[in-house]
Amino acid sequence: MGVGDIGVGVSPETTAITLTFVGAGIALGTLSGLVPGLHANNFALLLAGFAPSIPADPQFVGAAMLAAGGTHTFLDIVPALALGVPDPAMAPTALPGHKLVLQGRGREALRLSALGSTLAVAFAVPLAVPVTLLMQRVYPTIAAHLTLVLGAVSILLVLTERTMVARIGAALALVASGILGLLTLDIAADGVLPVGDMLAPLFAGLFGAPILIEAFRGGGVPPQDDPTVTTSRRFVLAVGFVGTFAGALVGYLPAISSAIAAAGALVILPHRGPRAFVVATSGVNTANTIFALFALVALGNPRTGVLVALENADVPHNLPLLLGSVVVAAAAGFVLVVAIGDTYLDVVGNLNNAILTVGVLAFLCLLVAAFAGLLGLAVFGVSSLVGLLPARFGARRMTCMGVLLVPIAI
Repeated sequence: MGVGDIGVGVSPETTAITLTFVGAGIALGTLSGLVPGLHANNFALLLAGFAPSIPADPQFVGAAMLAAGGTHTFLDIVPALALGVPDPAMAPTALPGHKLVLQGRGREALRLSALGSTLAVAFAVPLAVPVTLLMQRVYPTIAAHLTLVLGAVSILLVLTERTMVARIGAALALVASGILGLLTLDIAADGVLPVGDMLAPLFAGLFGAPILIEAFRGGGVPPQDDPTVTTSRRFVLAVGFVGTFAGALVGYLPAISSAIAAAGALVILPHRGPRAFVVATSGVNTANTIFALFALVALGNPRTGVLVALENADVPHNLPLLLGSVVVAAAAGFVLVVAIGDTYLDVVGNLNNAILTVGVLAFLCLLVAAFAGLLGLAVFGVSSLVGLLPARFGARRMTCMGVLLVPIAI
């Protein structure tokens, strides 16, 4: 099926079955979004493995996978804000979301994220067809010069740091993570779960464990103020729109993360700061789900783990069904962020931060061992050391995306 070959057929029975599978996907995406270290990719790959034994058309299994992935992009902000909050003295090097939590604006950050993701769906659905048709024309040129494109992105990541010390740290993190990716990405995982690869320990080590380690001596989540969004509607709409377009970049180009795309998107906006970054990153993350789906249909390239699982399960490219599943999941995700997020922040804020941090780190180790075995644990340990580099130099953590940028460019 091509992007222009869209047809819709609806029957009560098909609708009921679809909603049942989408509901199951939303439940899985909620679980993966709220549990640190889990990702919708893991559940999607498990579903792909069990797909032959599920007594249903593969397209409904695909609907569950996409619903899980879409819901995850809404809910993953919740543990990202609640866990790993640093000491206030470390606020200048904290993640943008954590800066808002330290200011008592975590509830507002949750709603900004939900708005960013929802706007991304609203903008991406009508834009997906024209953007995809454009990418079908220009993608062969981009693919032919992909090394130059990713090389330019890597250089910009380093040069756009604010100080020379930060640029040195960014370069070190980029090179170190790139070497780590070259050495480990192709190693076969030997975990007890049949869906693991080295991406799990690499990303948990580079982006998860360092945040927790740095926050060990912090005070955890401070008391949070009211959830009122203090920015204007025009501001949120503008950032959401730009974030949606940046999500198209992530959907079509390998190794470009949501954080990198969001940072690039904010360059063209006059007002930046942590609120803009939260809206943009959430928008990029959710828009990527939609644009990557269209990229799969149009170009045959699965850009996300969920879409790789979709291909492994031989799910037909029923674009209206799959896209509708994402839209339904987005509506559920918006409600769930608001309904669950505030309570999540309160519960975490009442726990002992040191015990919580050690517990989450131990849980990450168990997950890594389950998905990638003892070798995965070793990779997790090394990547955690590399992940500590950026903050030591005041650089952005996104430079650790060298773990994909460098191997793919080479």
